[in-house]
Amino acid sequence: MTLTDRAAIPGARRVVVKVGSSSISGENAAKIKPLVEALAKAHASGTEVVLVSSGAIATGMPFLALDERPSDLATQQAAAAVGQNVLIYRYQEALRPFRIVAGQVLLTAGDLENVTHRSNARRAMERLLGLRILPIVNENDTVATHEIRFGDNDRLAAMVAQLVGADALILLSDIACLYTRPPDQPGARPIVDVAPGDDLSGYEFGSVVVNSVGTGGAATKASAAKLAAASGIATLVTSADLVEDALAGGQVGTFFIPRPVETPVPTGAIRTA
Repeated sequence: MTLTDRAAIPGARRVVVKVGSSSISGENAAKIKPLVEALAKAHASGTEVVLVSSGAIATGMPFLALDERPSDLATQQAAAAVGQNVLIYRYQEALRPFRIVAGQVLLTAGDLENVTHRSNARRAMERLLGLRILPIVNENDTVATHEIRFGDNDRLAAMVAQLVGADALILLSDIACLYTRPPDQPGARPIVDVAPGDDLSGYEFGSVVVNSVGTGGAATKASAAKLAAASGIATLVTSADLVEDALAGGQVGTFFIPRPVETPVPTGAIRTA
């Protein structure tokens, strides 16, 4: 189905939710519980949910006595190897009261570019969803190289949404929505809706941010949202703290109206607050 507004999200057959490292690691590790509660509520209503979760490297850092995200690939791989195990354990513990089982799916960009690997990944995901398992997807940082990495999990989430034929994609951030310029700058206005064909190049999303725990930023979310919406997938960018409202169809975040399948791309007016 094609969802044309936020209010239709609760009726979606299949939803992909992406959460970043900063939202569920370090001092924010406790936020896994309310995130899982929101996902479990959607799951209980019959919606098939896929979670794309960053955070393996950030979760592994304390176990390697690292104070900041490592810059070299080998140490990133080591931190991911340790952190992915802990991260999945935390998710499964939070899911246990709801009697939901998590299924770990690790992918590289090469997996989704290779026809055979892509087909295998799709078949595995379909079977997991058919069994009412909640797939938790992350980039396979232990084997990925600089040349084949997704670069950020916003793009991975958009590609996973395409892979599984999701009706909606929800990209969770540290801010409530996208703005016309960085929200701490004068004149910044919230972007409410983005129609197919709208040009976002005039807005100042800023460059990709690399913080102490992860990569990403408004620019990567806007790019991933445009990619998914162009494929007919309704996409919402909002705060991780608002995930329950987002899944319930609340008027939150920045909504990217999906392109109708097999129709010309119309150009609408970007609506700001």
